[in-house]
Amino acid sequence: MESKLNFQKTLTDGVNLGIKNIANLLLMAFLFLITFWIPYLNVGTTIGFYKNIIALSKGEDVVPMSIFSRDNYKNLGDFFLLFGLQTAGIGAAAAFLLFPAIVVSLAWQFAMYFFLDKGTSPLKSLSLSYDATLGDKWTLFFVYLACSILTGLIVGLLAAIPKVGGILAFLALIAFVAIIIGIEATLYKYFSSKIEEKAE
Repeated sequence: MESKLNFQKTLTDGVNLGIKNIANLLLMAFLFLITFWIPYLNVGTTIGFYKNIIALSKGEDVVPMSIFSRDNYKNLGDFFLLFGLQTAGIGAAAAFLLFPAIVVSLAWQFAMYFFLDKGTSPLKSLSLSYDATLGDKWTLFFVYLACSILTGLIVGLLAAIPKVGGILAFLALIAFVAIIIGIEATLYKYFSSKIEEKAE
């Protein structure tokens, strides 16, 4: 019997993974943000960001400076093709009102990870992501929704504290960056193993 994505376990494992690697994750996020405005370089850092999440999902170390690696610029054609197909597909789904676009975006959420991790073609990567998320989209949706609500709620409550609220809210927001990356890595680990099990 095929396993299902576990909401509580995903959040718990993701939080633990994010906190465990918080220093390197925050440094990577900081380097990404301060260089994202630089044309062409931002393409490589985006790919490097994805690659570090893949590494995290495999229990490997996060290397913040690797987002600047020259290897990130290999196969840029297929990277842009995949990005274009995702954008066009979700945009087309949005023409049928919001719900289909949400479903498609969830179904294709991990296509870029499969593309960079497995070396599959853009279309195959979309197909793998679609197959991997089959039967788990509702849970996946609620995982992302929970992340958004908890982040907003906790940051908002801390911000309301007199005098020190702004500082506490900022620190909490920084911590949530690492936690959300940890959750994303946990999700990819699950969906990647799900595809591998189907292939056996």
